[in-house]
Amino acid sequence: MSRWGATPVAADRTRFRLWAPDRTELTLEIDGGDAVVMTRADDGWFSAEAPVGAGARYRFRLEADLAVPDPASRAQDGGVNGWSVVVDPDAYRWTGNDWRGRPWEEAVIEEVHVGVLGGFAGVAERLPMLAELGVTAIELMPVNAFGGTRNWGYDGVLPYAPAEAYGSPDDLKALVDRAHALGLMVFLDVVYNHFGPDGNYLGAYAKDFFHSDVDTPWGGAVAVDAEPVHRFFVDNARMWLEEYRIDGLRFDAVHAIGNPGFLDAMATELRDAIGPDRHVHLVLENEENDAARLGSGRYDAQWNDDFHNVLHVLLTGESSAYYQDFADKPAERLARCLAEGFIYQGEGSPNHDGKPRGSKSGHLPTTAFVSFLQNHDQVGNRAMGERLTLLADPDKLRAATALLLLGPQIPLLFMGDSEGSRAPFLFFTDFHDELADAVREGRRKEFAKFAAFADPEARERIPDPNARSTFDQSRPEPGPDAAEWRALYAELLALRHAQIVPRLKGTTGLGAEAIGEAAVVARWKMGDGKTLTIALNLGDEAVTFPAESSPLFARGEPGARASVAVWLGA
Repeated sequence: MSRWGATPVAADRTRFRLWAPDRTELTLEIDGGDAVVMTRADDGWFSAEAPVGAGARYRFRLEADLAVPDPASRAQDGGVNGWSVVVDPDAYRWTGNDWRGRPWEEAVIEEVHVGVLGGFAGVAERLPMLAELGVTAIELMPVNAFGGTRNWGYDGVLPYAPAEAYGSPDDLKALVDRAHALGLMVFLDVVYNHFGPDGNYLGAYAKDFFHSDVDTPWGGAVAVDAEPVHRFFVDNARMWLEEYRIDGLRFDAVHAIGNPGFLDAMATELRDAIGPDRHVHLVLENEENDAARLGSGRYDAQWNDDFHNVLHVLLTGESSAYYQDFADKPAERLARCLAEGFIYQGEGSPNHDGKPRGSKSGHLPTTAFVSFLQNHDQVGNRAMGERLTLLADPDKLRAATALLLLGPQIPLLFMGDSEGSRAPFLFFTDFHDELADAVREGRRKEFAKFAAFADPEARERIPDPNARSTFDQSRPEPGPDAAEWRALYAELLALRHAQIVPRLKGTTGLGAEAIGEAAVVARWKMGDGKTLTIALNLGDEAVTFPAESSPLFARGEPGARASVAVWLGA
């Protein structure tokens, strides 16, 4: 039970708590009821009980002209600046009470944005198609409440409250319930390194929630070393795993959390709280490529940006911004990625002024790395949100897809990939007035360093994040060759589940090498002792593939342009 927020103690009675150390007085306001003066303890916690139950609307009155929502609100009415709503966490009646999750080795993940798919109910409608395809998990981009009705979710300010625009808390539980009935895991992206700009009132009553002397792109760093702040986030993570029965969390940008011990302590508590009877998976996003943390036993895996970045270079030829780190000898870099996980293992990064990045990772299991060709960042952080279906040769993209889905790392797809979607995924928000202007102009200014947008008139063509049309364009409509893409994904995922997944546990790299300017061959010793070999040519010149017969899968003439072959031998 969280120390923060509103907790029903009976059908018609609720306890309210708020950490407001900067305040000496605080009033609980109940919509349609009497205000209650809250009691202050010496440690800055305020508490009160009121004769209300689930559905009651409430807020905290700080001053005559300032009332704020509960930062641990479980639901909102009227947006992040409106009323908080008391929620009964036990009201939902689960149907899948025997669900215990799935082993990590079985994970084939599709990342989805709940908003563009029509809310929690819209995602639920998509689940049977994904299960039939061979996907075993969905990963929801952040669903916490944010300013407005449209957002990627990383501007959230009320981490406990599902966004109103997506549905109610019970709607989210129904989505999870439906997924489990179909054998699908549900993962959630959570953001514990910052708050968004609209609706965050913490500084008005708890300035120590942040370290004002530690600068981040979002303001003062979140003070996760303070006990109330630590509990705020740990209890939030436990809520998703215990109350919503979420199967795993992806921790966003942990390199931006100033206290490494905070996350490790959280992961330890989560493991202890859930126990061994459920498969619950914890995944990192960490630009620092910290292999020691990844191999600590607390986490299942990390998103491997290196895999995406080098393949993007090979597929598109792009070499600007962070792609410059992978433009030199990309085939050799891909070989290292396939053999050892990270490409940067302590070498200097050209994109970061030569500063070292990463650490040795070859000792880690292959399943410690989540690989992808696209995700929300890599598509949506392009000025025009283009997908690889518009940027890459289709035959080369299909060959790279075979590497992704038959390789021994954990594959992640982005919504629309399996249908060859050509719709953009753009950066969108729903801010207003000066904040809207700042976000729009800031977004366009980001791309001024790119040659294609050096001209101010060119930057004016970058879609306005706040325009409704920007959101509407981002729906992952199937491409004109959707049937061909679906057939390829279905074939590859059937092979993965039949031949790769049962052998994944204990898989180790046997080495990889470049066999051309854009071609590699890699080998792994699978958990049952068999050898998995993948040869890939993303170049235009023919190369020599290994002289092996009876491939598990092959596309194109062996060694020819845009060809791939996969063998599973003794």
